[in-house]
Amino acid sequence: MAQRAVWLISHEPGTPRCGTVKFSRRYPTVEKRASVHNGANYVPVPEDGPFLKALLSELRLLGDDKDFVESRDSCSRINKTSIYGLPVGSEELWPVVAFLKNDMIYACVPLVEQTLNPRPPLISISGISQGLELLFGIQDFLYSGQKSDTELNTKLSQLPELLLQACPFGTLLDANLQNSLDNVGFASVTQPQKQPAWRAGTYKGKPQVSISITEKVKSMQYGKQDIADTWQVVGAVTCKCDLEGFMPNVTVSLHLPTNGSPLQDILVHPCVTSLDSAILTSSSVDGMDDSAFSGPYKFPFIPPLESFNLCYYTSQVPVPPILGFYQIKEEDIQLKITVNLKLHESIKNTFEFCEAHIPFYNRGPITHLEYKVSFGQLEVFREKGLLVWIIGQKFPKSMDISLSGTVTFGAKSHEKQPFDPICIGGTAYLKYPALRYQIEIVMQKHTMQSSRSGEFP
Repeated sequence: MAQRAVWLISHEPGTPRCGTVKFSRRYPTVEKRASVHNGANYVPVPEDGPFLKALLSELRLLGDDKDFVESRDSCSRINKTSIYGLPVGSEELWPVVAFLKNDMIYACVPLVEQTLNPRPPLISISGISQGLELLFGIQDFLYSGQKSDTELNTKLSQLPELLLQACPFGTLLDANLQNSLDNVGFASVTQPQKQPAWRAGTYKGKPQVSISITEKVKSMQYGKQDIADTWQVVGAVTCKCDLEGFMPNVTVSLHLPTNGSPLQDILVHPCVTSLDSAILTSSSVDGMDDSAFSGPYKFPFIPPLESFNLCYYTSQVPVPPILGFYQIKEEDIQLKITVNLKLHESIKNTFEFCEAHIPFYNRGPITHLEYKVSFGQLEVFREKGLLVWIIGQKFPKSMDISLSGTVTFGAKSHEKQPFDPICIGGTAYLKYPALRYQIEIVMQKHTMQSSRSGEFP
């Protein structure tokens, strides 16, 4: 249960290196133990420069993070934790605990007191939980009552002495660095009232709360009787709370419409202080039943200063709002396309706007277009390889619309045209986002209107 090294890295997007090491501490005695325990699989901790570059690349925080990197972005490397493996020459340094908060990256390398081949399960490595506790303790210390860069720099300068008390020889004794601060006699710069780690500062001004709900209906429509269509609603509740005080308490209540489907797979922000257990146990894997919790869904929380996602959820709808047919036939440098869309009769035929986006990946710019559209207008973004079908605020009375045409492309240029390694040939797709309508959100005793949108790829 010890740490080989600890880092604090300032994330600085737009700069040549995209980050700066603000603090680092290595523990040579723990490093010696690592070489003994790990044997032939031992990988030494690199210097700050190589470690910084490797970590920023793994966290997708470098300027080239949009490029596909197989060792990092392949399906075999789906990461659901804050534990990473960093390339060090031809080897890999693992495990590395790292997370980003308030433009500061907190990282450490725990000691693994066993062989690394095969990799042991994370739950068996006690140094990981100790490392997370240490990093969270440092985060609490740095941003508890911190109001300016001067105070932050003061606390950073105190860290070397504090870690001698709180984490001697890499072994955590006390994650509350304020206790160590009092013991070594530094002047305290913290607030009398301790703020949550996610609320680094206070707000002064007119109190206001903004809430929006965005829903995407993900649908796969095959147009075949022997293959069933599939669809699912994925939603997010976004909040921005400008409220005075150290720890303002806010409660958001979500009410389902009449005959609305219950919310499932709910994930909440860490700032939520309490939650009904029935909300968390509803899962789409278990299927729908009459006993499913149907609200109201209440989320009490202490909000951070910035805009944040209060919760994510999934839900079911009886039918997709829009039924579609999309066909492509390729002839040399031309594509013949046919798109038919039908608004379902259960959907109210009035929106703020409705558009259908037809992207063409892995091709050159659009040089020529011949088309026929039964309703709405068509816009061409030639350099982006994109057609935007502007349907407007409603479908015609028939609820059916169609688009057909021939698209000609020029020479391919990877610098300008969009590229997608998956969206090729038969896997190209059509999406029609942004049906908008109004719902009502009840927050404490105030009724607030917010935008609810749907995207149907």
